[in-house]
Amino acid sequence: MPKDAAMENPLPSLRAQMEAHPEIPLADELPPDPSLPPLTQLRRFDTHRLIPAKYSTNLESVLTRIADNDEHLQHIFELDNATNARLIAEENLRPGITQRELVFNVPHYRIINAAFTHPNPLGARFSTPDRGAWYAGFELATSKAEIMFHKSVEFAEIKWNEREQLQYDEYLADFTGSFHDLRPESEKSGRFAQCLDPDSYVESQKLTVKLLERGSIGVVYPSVRRPGGTCIACFQPSVVANVRKGSRYTLTWTSSRTTMVKEGF
Repeated sequence: MPKDAAMENPLPSLRAQMEAHPEIPLADELPPDPSLPPLTQLRRFDTHRLIPAKYSTNLESVLTRIADNDEHLQHIFELDNATNARLIAEENLRPGITQRELVFNVPHYRIINAAFTHPNPLGARFSTPDRGAWYAGFELATSKAEIMFHKSVEFAEIKWNEREQLQYDEYLADFTGSFHDLRPESEKSGRFAQCLDPDSYVESQKLTVKLLERGSIGVVYPSVRRPGGTCIACFQPSVVANVRKGSRYTLTWTSSRTTMVKEGF
């Protein structure tokens, strides 16, 4: 690129520099708290989150299957909306998260808000039953491994042995800010090893409550389901930046094997 052109539009070169050095250690925004994991100034593009395609706005609602006509469908939608946790939170009527924390009028804001307002009833590794989080993998393979593991657990719990095929949509997001870091190179003391217990979320949820009280924006941690992979759990909707839709994947599950491949591949 000519020198003058680069000066007029520095964004491509700036983005290239950031992608070449996605994590730049800068001064922490908050004084370190010795009772919490260390802070890392993170700048990471193109993290991967996979969610069931049935939640995408361009997919026909499953409610259409039980409606007799358009008027009946409208009544069903109204009933469904009355119990929709995301819509309730957007009206500032849900405990655990306030309306002012949610995002509006940005691409895929419903998908972003849903991650925080539809928590797992039992919570997850770094989220509670009252408040969800935006989970993503630094690598697509990490997100796939996490999804395949948890889907296998779901089927095992109900003793389901039949072949299943499910569609997932990929959502890419960028993150910049000070995240608490549980990766070995950052958390050398090993004090929080129990937060990465593959069989328990007890200690990680205790830490999550402390981090939320402290005003943490999230946690970066090694994937428990894929060795060498890295995950992020973001606690604040406004920090989930530049969300855009990626590819669609098909998960094929059997009692002996689980695969996830890109559609059309």
